[in-house]
Amino acid sequence: MSFDREREDGERPEAKPSLMLALYQPDIPQNCGTMLRLCACLGVEAAIIEPAGFPVSDRHFRRAGMDYLDQVALSRHVSFTAFRAWQIETGRRLVLLSTKASQPYTDFTFRPDDILLMGRESAGVPEAVHASADARVVIPLRPPMRSLNVAVAAAMVLGEALRQVGALAKVMDAPRASL
Repeated sequence: MSFDREREDGERPEAKPSLMLALYQPDIPQNCGTMLRLCACLGVEAAIIEPAGFPVSDRHFRRAGMDYLDQVALSRHVSFTAFRAWQIETGRRLVLLSTKASQPYTDFTFRPDDILLMGRESAGVPEAVHASADARVVIPLRPPMRSLNVAVAAAMVLGEALRQVGALAKVMDAPRASL
């Protein structure tokens, strides 16, 4: 699996930042694999903020991601502190999906270089991470429902963000693999 795409000379290709899906300490391998597959299929960068609750060699993770894992531009960060330093250095906005947020994701204006942060399936994110987000959005649910599966939530919000920034047209225009 290629975790950090580089050119043969060891330098990262210069590219305009695009939407990114960041996974905060994922703890269910099947959901993580599914979200990375989503990123591969939609041409979205991905980041894993460690520690993960499973080894990346986990068979459930590999099964959920299938052969798509080799197609995702994936970076790994050893901690939220390291990720946050990188995020600030790159000047990208951090948008947290949270059941504690009050702004519906459909009322939020996404930017092409936003980082969409997903919390742990079992516990979300700690208050310090919640407070460090530049924006917080929620998927409205009917009471008494509490939350969606994290991969489903990621797909919904990422789809809206891609639509808003005009990136879905690029996905539709890309050459397709034959079945």
